[in-house]
Amino acid sequence: MKIRLSSLAAMLLLIVLAGSTHTVADEGMWTFDNPPLKQLGDRYGFTPSQQWLDHIRLSSIRFNDGGSGSFVSPNGLAITNHHVAFGQLQKVSTAQKDYVREGFYARTQAEELKCPDLELNVLVSMENVTLRVQGAVKQGMTEKQALDARKAERARIEKESLTATGFRSDVVALYAGGEYWLYRYKKYTDVRLVFAPEQQTAFFGGDPDNFTYPRYDLDFALLRAYENGRPASTKEYLRWNAKGAADGELVFVSGHPGGTARGLTVAQMETQRDLIYPERLARYKRQLQAVRAYARRGAEQARQAADMIFGLENTIKAFTGEYTGMDERLFDKKTKEEAGLRAKVASNPEWRRDYGAAWDAIAEATKKQRELFKVQQYRSMSRDSELAGLARQIVVYVTEMKKPDPERLDGYHDSQQDELKFYLFSPAPIYADFEEALFAQSLQDSLDQLGPNDPFVMAILGGRKPAEAAAQAVRGTKLQDPSFRKALVEGGEAAVAASTDPMIVLARKAEPYFRDLRKAYEDSVESVLTSAGEKIAKARFAIFGKSVYPDATFTLRLTYGTVQGYPMNGTKAPPKTTFYGLYDRAASFDFKPPFNLMPRFIERKDRIDLSTPLDFVASLDIIGGNSGSPVINRNGEFVGIIFDGNIESLTGNFEYIEETNRAVAVHSAAILEALRKVYDAGPLADELTGR
Repeated sequence: MKIRLSSLAAMLLLIVLAGSTHTVADEGMWTFDNPPLKQLGDRYGFTPSQQWLDHIRLSSIRFNDGGSGSFVSPNGLAITNHHVAFGQLQKVSTAQKDYVREGFYARTQAEELKCPDLELNVLVSMENVTLRVQGAVKQGMTEKQALDARKAERARIEKESLTATGFRSDVVALYAGGEYWLYRYKKYTDVRLVFAPEQQTAFFGGDPDNFTYPRYDLDFALLRAYENGRPASTKEYLRWNAKGAADGELVFVSGHPGGTARGLTVAQMETQRDLIYPERLARYKRQLQAVRAYARRGAEQARQAADMIFGLENTIKAFTGEYTGMDERLFDKKTKEEAGLRAKVASNPEWRRDYGAAWDAIAEATKKQRELFKVQQYRSMSRDSELAGLARQIVVYVTEMKKPDPERLDGYHDSQQDELKFYLFSPAPIYADFEEALFAQSLQDSLDQLGPNDPFVMAILGGRKPAEAAAQAVRGTKLQDPSFRKALVEGGEAAVAASTDPMIVLARKAEPYFRDLRKAYEDSVESVLTSAGEKIAKARFAIFGKSVYPDATFTLRLTYGTVQGYPMNGTKAPPKTTFYGLYDRAASFDFKPPFNLMPRFIERKDRIDLSTPLDFVASLDIIGGNSGSPVINRNGEFVGIIFDGNIESLTGNFEYIEETNRAVAVHSAAILEALRKVYDAGPLADELTGR
């Protein structure tokens, strides 16, 4: 259930009005400034102390390529999912050495492999800046002026914080703009791979088993953060509990859910159901078809495409489940909830005056959103191609840098320069043939969906076929070279304007369409959704107070639940699986892919205690982006690692159902069993257990 930053950005566009939800049961993705202390005390007799919360927060990690993790030793050792580390594994692999397929183990620190463009973030402080951001909006401003004022103030706050503290500083909108918080992060950019099992071991069962349970996956990877060339000193880390989670035990997850849409209005959900989900699913399927076709060309092409195939299959299965879940029952539930909230607002004259029109305003904005959606999707040359994306970023960058910092587009502010350049100048390999196939598919999509007479299509293709235009751009560009990209950026607008690089030329042609669409969206959609969303959030605060949690925003959240099975297919799913089950499932499919075992698991079967728990489920409220999150017990110890949700959890974007929604995790005992008895990685297991 991974979510990368590129897909995260797209998702956040869909849920620009992420709201908040009144909670029941074990539901909730809680911010660390507002943990569910009363709920935990009332239901489980456990109230975490501030020291406990601080320890968990400072041990938790956000991965910049879309996942979560935690420190598990005082020497910078971090754990996440194999599928979160997949991209970095692929980037350090070669045609001769495929660490995705073969796995990787650095027996000494000298053998640890540096990731080319991975950043780890640890949340060190939180500050409520709501009054500053909302106070930037003055009486008489239009909604667009108000939007610009909020964005400018957020940029000023971030720059002030970065200058004063040196920490990465992000102003985060919560409760659809009902609150704004300044999150400061300590970041690590020297991160090295330590251990990863083979992909087949981490993703046993492949796409057929994805988002299902029972599961038999060892989906974990270990990395190490460095500072000044030495392993980082991480005083706050999760101690390893070798026994792991037990049936019925209260457990917690501290991670970074990427995005939820539980606070959307009914009008917004209708737009999701009627337009956004079917359109995106169709596009993802076309893209997957093209990537699979490229992978069939040969072994090296298959290696290059492996991560994208996995990501697209994962996304399609997740989106399909979410789309199917937007059924009559869900809409009846959401309609009743909205009607109840609006009735409460209408019953109070002050609330009615201040907040009553918000829902109708959103409904009008979604009409414009529907009009813009298709051109937003396809008047873009950078959807799938890394080279096209880099070209677009460079062209936009040199234009934005001429503006005062508060007036720039988000992502280009002074406080964001380090992260932007870390991406722009990444030494990660770019494969020209793969890029050509991806870019050709993207251009073909634009042509098919917009038609040959669309001005964007005519400008980019210039009378050529998509495959021809893609070939000329990819084969002629020098953007694969980080030093060339750096020279363009440092040369500024003059260098970019004078460049004859074919990919830069196309990006220059595309930029006016990008800016026109952005302006149209901000003027008639985003500005309205932001203002109206803030009003609905204030209405909820007035009625429910802070007994609600905000929708997910790829920021640190705490969730809780218990290890427990659930009713499934007329029977009951067990709370855990074991290594016995792994071998049984493989044998039941005659050891054929994707249910085959790596040779080492066959050769070393007799070494393994087959009764050792392998995976388990808990009633934890998670979503994509939680991948790699630690599962933690009352003592603040590591007892497992989230890697998936069951099929019933796919509607979790819109709701949480405690009876059947389950998070799936790798058991801490299974990781030790595999390291010691299958991979001969005893020293690594010793570091985890503090020996």
